[in-house]
Amino acid sequence: MRFTGKPINRRPVGRKRNLAIMMHTYRTHNCGELRDTNVGDEVRLSGWVHRVRDHGGLLFIDLRDHYGLTQCVIEPDAEMFAAAEEVRAEWVIKVEGRVEARSDETINTDLDTGRVEVRMSGLEVLSEAQELPLPVFGEPEYPEDIRLKYRFLDLRRDTLHRNIVMRSKIITFLRERMVAQGFTEYQTPILTASSPEGARDFLVPSRMHPGKFYALPQAPQQFKQLIMMAGFDRYFQIAPCFRDEDARADRSPGEFYQLDIEMSFVTQDDVFGAVEPVMRDLFEQFSDGKPVTKDFPHIPYAEAMRKYGSDKPDLRNPIEMEDVTGHFRGSGFKVFAGQIEKDERVEVWAIPAKTGGSRAFCDRMNSWAQGEGQPGLGYIFFRDGRQGAGPIAKNIGEARTEAIREQLGLDDGDAVFFVCGLPAKFAEFAGAARTRAGEELGLVDHDRFEFCWIVDFPMYEWNEDEKRVDFSHNPFSMPQGGMEALENMDPLEIKGWQYDIVCNGIELSSGAIRNHKPEIMVKAFEIAGYGPEVVEEKFGGMLRAMQYGAPPHGGIAPGVDRMVMLLCGEPNIREVTMFPMNQQAEDLLLGAPSNVSAAQLRDLHIRLNLPKKG
Repeated sequence: MRFTGKPINRRPVGRKRNLAIMMHTYRTHNCGELRDTNVGDEVRLSGWVHRVRDHGGLLFIDLRDHYGLTQCVIEPDAEMFAAAEEVRAEWVIKVEGRVEARSDETINTDLDTGRVEVRMSGLEVLSEAQELPLPVFGEPEYPEDIRLKYRFLDLRRDTLHRNIVMRSKIITFLRERMVAQGFTEYQTPILTASSPEGARDFLVPSRMHPGKFYALPQAPQQFKQLIMMAGFDRYFQIAPCFRDEDARADRSPGEFYQLDIEMSFVTQDDVFGAVEPVMRDLFEQFSDGKPVTKDFPHIPYAEAMRKYGSDKPDLRNPIEMEDVTGHFRGSGFKVFAGQIEKDERVEVWAIPAKTGGSRAFCDRMNSWAQGEGQPGLGYIFFRDGRQGAGPIAKNIGEARTEAIREQLGLDDGDAVFFVCGLPAKFAEFAGAARTRAGEELGLVDHDRFEFCWIVDFPMYEWNEDEKRVDFSHNPFSMPQGGMEALENMDPLEIKGWQYDIVCNGIELSSGAIRNHKPEIMVKAFEIAGYGPEVVEEKFGGMLRAMQYGAPPHGGIAPGVDRMVMLLCGEPNIREVTMFPMNQQAEDLLLGAPSNVSAAQLRDLHIRLNLPKKG
């Protein structure tokens, strides 16, 4: 469509402004720029039609671009009025006109441009839009498969657009802060060797080396340690990482980004001292006024599991579990007492629930537990002068009930729930019950960011499926106690210099002080069942580097996607990722993964062996 309208009647607003209008084809201002100071200016704007409104003859077009939205108005006697009536949502248009002040009763305080409007004198359609497969205006809920297939439209919606811009600002902030603290950004390879990092690799076949494969890095772990051994000291990178994992709300399938950090000649506290202020300042900068933890507490792994049933505790929930095994030993509640007598490893944990002291709430929690595959969730609730009520209270008697109440600091109107068994088996369920009670009772303060460090992770764990000792965390970590611990301690008792940073119940990152001595590395892998030949084959480059002078070093890699998700207040990581895959790891927009031609497979010396259908 050709440009429609009378020539602009330009008032004398200065040669600079007139030249801007004459010289720029599409706009003198963006759609979020005009203010009171522009009243009387002749302007040119380009953007998408957000919506069209007909108000008694006057036609209003809300014009939107990356920067904001401007209201444009056309009168019925305008030459281009008929053309304007044809305009539809998401058409791309160019308008010219005079900036006018809105009347007091029509000012829109929700818009940065809400005190002005453009009285149109010209209009040109730059691009028409077909009927939309999903709405842009209003942002109603819409099926995810449609949103991902038409992601370019989905990204026009205000909330998602704002989230992606926020993501960019957060990454810029992180880069600036890291450089200010003396870190330098280096890029590490994308095509590398397969490595047992704990997840499946994405493999890339090599054309030049038939039968061999590259792997996309699950993390730049070995490279960043080699950078330290090469003498570069303080490294960081906004690093892409690739893992062939199933999707979760806080994890995208395929790829993600992390703030990868490594430092030389440091202890665990040095890493904390470098990372903590960056995390705190980042969240204070983008938290929209929500309080952020000032000094991140250090919680040993064993304490976190006992108090919260999780190594990713949400500290906004004030509930802390306690061991009350002694109150049930030899008691009349045989369900618990019998287990305690039979196996000395059995414990009873209490989950105190302030304000939860009603039979209705306790019954709801019990039903929830049964829905989780548990036989139930025992409880006591307190009423009538702190008298305990419920089947457990009747069975253990007043004295034991009162002792439990005193230990937990409970009062009238409160309740306590119990789990019994081997802690390693019930801790996860107990943590889920703690979370459920805190949320149901409104005890969780959602308007804050609570950080903590989880420290003193076990170096090894027992792999029940394979009946062997396995690494529980990063295999490149330094064991606490070094070689002496590896040679003389029960492997399951050895702790590593390993740590996680957690915010609001979400693990942002794992990190560690690394093992920098080859003999300790060989011994550590030997305990986990990997012989020297395996270490040489899988980690030969790392082993050789250690043999030529490796500094003590450590690092961490907070997840960028998860930080953005928290700061945007989104429950799903796909809401802060520009082009995410769906839960089946499919790119519905461009059609990946896709079939390749027979010629491509021949070049790679690959023949497909597909599973039989049905």
